[in-house]
Parts: sequence; structure tokens; C-alpha cells
Amino acid sequence: MRNCCRWTRVATRFSALIGALGALTATMPSRSQTQQSDQWVDSRAFSPPQNLNTPRSFQTVTTLAEWQQRREEIRRRILVSCGLYPMPRKTPLRTQIFGKVERDGYTIEKVAIQTYPGFYLAGNLYRPFGPSVTTTKHPGVLVTHGHWENGRMANEERGSISARAITFARMGIVAFTYDMVGYNDTHQVPHTFAGDRKQWLWGVSLFGLQTWNSIRALDFLISLQDVDKARLSITGESGGGTQTMVLGAIDDRLAAVGPCVMVSHSMQGGCLCENAPGLRVDFSNMEVAACAAPKPQIMVGATGDWTKTMMEVEGPAVESVYKLYGKPENLKYVRFNFVHNINKTSRNAVYQAFGKWLLNLPNAETYTEPDYKMEPVEALRVFPDAAGLPKNAIDEPALITKLQQLAISQVEKAKPHDHSSLDSFKKLYEPAWTTTLGLPTVPVTAVVRPTNAADADKNVFRIGREGGRDSIPVRQFEPANGKPVCSVVLVAQEGMQRFLTASGEPGELVKHLQRLGAAVLLVDTFLTGHASNVKIEAERHAPFYAYFDTYNYTNLQERVHDLNTAAQYLRKNYSVPVAIVGFGRAGIWSLLAAPIADGVAVDTNHLDLSSDEALVDDELYVPCLRHMGDFKTAATLAAPHPISLFNVASNFDVAPWIEDVYTAIGDSDKLHISDAPITDDAIYSLITQITLKGKSR
Repeated sequence: MRNCCRWTRVATRFSALIGALGALTATMPSRSQTQQSDQWVDSRAFSPPQNLNTPRSFQTVTTLAEWQQRREEIRRRILVSCGLYPMPRKTPLRTQIFGKVERDGYTIEKVAIQTYPGFYLAGNLYRPFGPSVTTTKHPGVLVTHGHWENGRMANEERGSISARAITFARMGIVAFTYDMVGYNDTHQVPHTFAGDRKQWLWGVSLFGLQTWNSIRALDFLISLQDVDKARLSITGESGGGTQTMVLGAIDDRLAAVGPCVMVSHSMQGGCLCENAPGLRVDFSNMEVAACAAPKPQIMVGATGDWTKTMMEVEGPAVESVYKLYGKPENLKYVRFNFVHNINKTSRNAVYQAFGKWLLNLPNAETYTEPDYKMEPVEALRVFPDAAGLPKNAIDEPALITKLQQLAISQVEKAKPHDHSSLDSFKKLYEPAWTTTLGLPTVPVTAVVRPTNAADADKNVFRIGREGGRDSIPVRQFEPANGKPVCSVVLVAQEGMQRFLTASGEPGELVKHLQRLGAAVLLVDTFLTGHASNVKIEAERHAPFYAYFDTYNYTNLQERVHDLNTAAQYLRKNYSVPVAIVGFGRAGIWSLLAAPIADGVAVDTNHLDLSSDEALVDDELYVPCLRHMGDFKTAATLAAPHPISLFNVASNFDVAPWIEDVYTAIGDSDKLHISDAPITDDAIYSLITQITLKGKSR
């Protein structure tokens, strides 16, 4: 079975709060914290990037509450990566069911539904039929398929989609087999749909489209009068196993799931349709499968593929979650001595499990698939050729445009117009911002890292997230007199040297902020300043390989993480308001980090947002950034804290948006927008505002 796709590759000057000038001081960690250690290395940069074959471990959880929080993060990550957060409005399916034929114990019909207006998902519906049918309500099952050359029409020894559907119907279950995108009748767009960063920037992807199709396929099953809405299920193999896991994780309407030959701690999925940008940075298919708990689930493995350790690794890992729910009996995992497959032996395991859970069959554990005969392929086709598609069917460019416009309309609809709607906006979009940028859902615990001799010679020490892989070079300067009234993170693309003299002493901006009562932290964010590494940067900027965006954070995400860590470090040390000030391209990083701070002053670097070209650059790319509302959403989430924007281009649409928001909530005095370069005066003004009006978050 082919499990991969080949495809080609987003003021006024401050009056001194402290009258008297004092001597500047730079604080450093204790000597014990500055001993040489291998731990000073930032392993985010020096470790090889993760890819689809990187072995994963299952994150240990000890309580049900801990798992449920983790589960919510995973579910939201899936939805954000799919471009399905916020969930789109479900439009009418416009269901077409036709071409019914009657067979021994079952009927077959052709089905087409509109998952989006103008986009058709096709398949076949198999229903129980005959004198043995004694009920009007049946369980329903979605039958997904893997990357067989013949798609849902595959019928060979290693796997048959029709065999499953026919058998389920004979058992008394309504079965719907539907296409992966680009297969069989669902051929409006190819299986390489939305295959580059320009689309991923908008949360538009093949993975997302197929996940939405599965959601709508379940809607279709529910709409049928002969389907019991309390007994819905899904099963599939390989790429269909990925779809099974994902729907099991995000859709609580399912009563049972059966992912086959795809729950693995190693290979995660070799196709574009299994690799949404940003999806598996912090978890693997094991965690996705575990999200279905405690609903009944069977996982099938094979000795001849990447699920060969099902009995030793993946099964026990997922079972640990079922045990937290007190429902270990709801999980069954098996492994058979075959190559990658969904053959009769593997299918029988699923029939037996579903027969028990959905039908309560008395001898479910011994049920085996009876002989079957598949219909001719042409007899199952819904749209045999392009000419058969409905007149309103849209092509790939039109569908991409439609999905981008949908994202825009969702953000525009939520745009705040008063304090109440601002609260609603934050409730809806703060999770999107957090997840898109990969930020922790709770404040990080920032700790001091061991420091090497070269750092110590430059008065540099390092901070990082507790338990994290980061090691961020920083320099810290205390206020001239007494306890700080605020703290300031200064960041630039060229690193902390921008704020120091040639001899390494604090520059005038740092010294003046100290005199004004501010604690100052200079930060070399990911791969900048002391942390820069031309070789590693070149490797990260190399042509897309093994779905980099699915398994790793981008440079910009890592830099926003570092600003978050820096802000939390200052909060822990001082418990005073925190401002972030960004120069050059670092201004854009700072604007994305605005909700973290009590105020920001940022250089927008004349960024042109009229097209996506700038945002697919390696230095500015974040998957799904446009879908979440990009910098407009970040700035709105920071409201009503002071924001100052400089070097603003005429086509930087964040400026009028945030101006509307601040005016609507009556805080326009906290917003400063200028096409001029950022100035020291503007920074002093920001300090005034957050000191006199700001509150520590």
C-alpha cells in the first residue's frame, strides 16, 4: 500500500520618575549558576529537526485531570492545524442518494454530499437488508481507506474496502465508504491539494480538508433515519487510520473507533494528507489515539510495518490513559504477523470488537467475515468523469480562495466593538493565538541555565523554560535606585549587542531606562546574537524535508517563545509590569508577543501585508498565522494595554484595525501609530503608561 505522496513544495518624552541619578548596576547569577556545562547549549538549534520518522515517547501523566488538560491541548492543536478553529459553520449537505441495488443481506447506494458549497464528497452507502433485519435503527460506521491505488475500490488480499462495508451491513451496521481527496469520485482537487506554505499560512491543507470531510461524513450518517445516533463509529487503515484517529480525537459523537496499522511511536504518516503544519511538534499518533478514551477502541498493528511494537509500546501507552478513566476494558490492541495491511485477519478483529460494542452480539469474539462479492468498479462510481460533476463544482484555486475568505470572515465577524465583545473575542481567539504560536497554556516557569565561560566573560547568562530545551542568552540590568517600577525586554534581530557599546557596556537607551527606574533584560532570541549559527540556520532554511512544519516550530515561533520566557522571568523576579520593545524585524516578533506583556513598542519594519509573500519567508513564517487573524488578533488580545507601532507602512492593515478596536473600547490614548522610526522618547512614554496605568498580568 502506498503511504506517501509526492508534491512540490508563511509620543512624548518621559519625565523622570526617579529624580536622582544613580550608578548603573548589572546583575548576574551566582557563581554556582555560571559553571561550565553542556547544558548551556540550546538544543532546539543543535539537535536535528524532528521528522515523521523520529521515535517518540508518550508523555507520562499521573492523574485524570492532568490528562484531560493535555487532551484539550491536543484536540485544539488538531483543530487549529486543520484550519477548523473556530469551527466553520456547517452548510447544507445537499445530499444525493441514488442508484440503489439489493444484494444478499445488504443494499448499496451511491452518495454525494457537499462538505463545502461547491465541493463534493462521494462514496457508497451499505445498509442492512432482508428478512433478518428486525430493527429500524442501526449503528453507523464510517469506513475510510488508505493510499490504495484504487482508493475505496481496493479489493485484494492485503485489503478490501468493500469487504468491510458489506460485512458491516450484514452484521446490522449502516456503513459509509467515502473517498480521500483526489481519489475515485472526489476528484475536483488532487491529492496534492494546498501543498505549500502560502496555503498553510491560512490553515488550508489537504489534511484539514480530509478531516472536515470526515466530520461532514459523520453528519451525513446522523441525518439518516435508520441510523442510531448513539452508536456511531469509524474505522480505517493506514492513511484511513490517520483519519480514524483524528476524528476519534475531536468528535465526541463517536461511540467507538478502530484505527488500523497507523498508531505508531515512530512513523507518523508519509503523506501530505497526514501532515498538517504544526500538528505533531509536541505529541505523536499515540497521544492522538489516546484522545478517544474512554470510548471503546481497537488498535490493529502488523509485524511488517511501523506498528510492529504495538504490544510493547503503543498499546500500553494508550492503555495508561484508559486506566486513568478506570476503563481499561474499553481498549483492545492486537498485532498480526503480516506486512502493512487490512486483510481478512485484521478486519475480523475489528468486526469482533464492533460487534461487541455496537451490537452486543453474544458470540462477537468468534465472528468472521463471510464470503463476499464486490460490485464492478464502474457500478460503484458516483461521478465517473469530470463531465459528471455538478455544475457548481469548484476547482482547487476556487476552493483555496473560499477557505481563505472563510477565515477572514470569521475574524471580521468577531471584531470587538465594545468591552463585552472584546471579552468574547479574547475567549474565542486567545486559544487560537496560544496554539498557533505553540505557547504554553499556563505561564512558564523561567529558570536560570548553566552558563559557559565565554558567556560569563561577556556578562551573559542564560534562561529557559523549566523542563524545556531552550537556553537563551540574556543580560540583566537593575534600575539605578531601589526597587524597579517596571521591567523592559529589549530585543533586536541582531541581538543584544545593539543595546551595548563596543566594549560591552550598556548603551544610552539601557542607562536611561535604568535611571527611570526600569529593570532591563537584553535577549538574544533563537538563532540571533550569541545564539546565531549560520550553518544551523542554513539547514533549517533548506528545502522542505520530511514535513518540517508538522514536527518543528519555526524560527518566529521559537523567538516568540523566548520573549514569553523572558517576560515570565522578569515577572518572577520583580512582580512589576513588563514592557517588550522590539527593533527591526524583532518588532514583528514583539507584536505577536504583545498579549504576554503589559505594553509594547514595536518597529513594524514597513511590513507589507497586502500579500502573503513576506509572511512565507523563513524568518516570518508561522503556520495558520493568517487563519488566526495574524497581527490584528495579537494586538487585539493585548488590548487595552499600551501599544506603539512605528515604521508603519500604508498597507499594514493591523493599524486601522487596532485603531478601530481601541477607539471602540475608549482607550485610543493608549495607542500610538507612526510611519516614523521608533524613538527613545516613544519608549519612555510607553514606560510612563504601563507604570502609571498598567497592571501586572
